[in-house]
Amino acid sequence: MNIPLKDAEGHLAELVRRAEAGEEIVLTREGAPAAKLVALAPATERCVSANGDDIYAAIDRISRSASAKATPGPDAARSQDFLYGHDGLPL
Repeated sequence: MNIPLKDAEGHLAELVRRAEAGEEIVLTREGAPAAKLVALAPATERCVSANGDDIYAAIDRISRSASAKATPGPDAARSQDFLYGHDGLPL
């Protein structure tokens, strides 16, 4: 896709998203190619945490760890009862 530089200014985020998805984006100045937007790495390679772990595995590990530490709280259906009196009106 060729797009004039002046038109690209207001749509940079969209153009970067499209380049990340694999589309070739060429920015032109006065009709001549001036620059090309390309993704730095395929999406599958970017899903890695800082220490090299697969990001989805890290999220799963953190979620399981948090679930094991969680304690049951009040029933959600009754969690705001303290805001209302016996007549059902707000206090």
